[in-house]
Amino acid sequence: MNDEPGYTPEQVIRRVPRALLAAGIAGLAGATAIATLWATEPGRLPTRTAAAFAGLIVIGLSWAVLAGWTLLKRPLFASERVAAGTLAVVFTTATTLVTAVIGGPLAAGPGLLLIAVAVIVLVRARAYRDRLRSQIAALEGQRREPQD
Repeated sequence: MNDEPGYTPEQVIRRVPRALLAAGIAGLAGATAIATLWATEPGRLPTRTAAAFAGLIVIGLSWAVLAGWTLLKRPLFASERVAAGTLAVVFTTATTLVTAVIGGPLAAGPGLLLIAVAVIVLVRARAYRDRLRSQIAALEGQRREPQD
């Protein structure tokens, strides 16, 4: 019987992705800047502008929360990739729909390309997470099996 788990933490625990950290910092900075701009407006903003500001603040804070969660929760086993991919799909889809309504279908072209990229990122993240989960399950199964 071997007391070794068969894998090292470096094999299943990744470092914090710098891109996600940058997205969190940028999201927090953007949300703070927009909230400050909105708070210092001398008059009432038009409804569409207020809705756009609120939406952008929510998007920025979402990325900041994801980055904070990534820093605090360890090990992640690729959960942060799936969460980031989901946020990317949701936010690019919402932005593209708003662009299509306001600017017309031709204006939504670049957004459709970004949606496709976000979906690819999400599918790859889920596949990676599932592969890690199956490896972890297999390794834990090896640990539980009595060895002769």
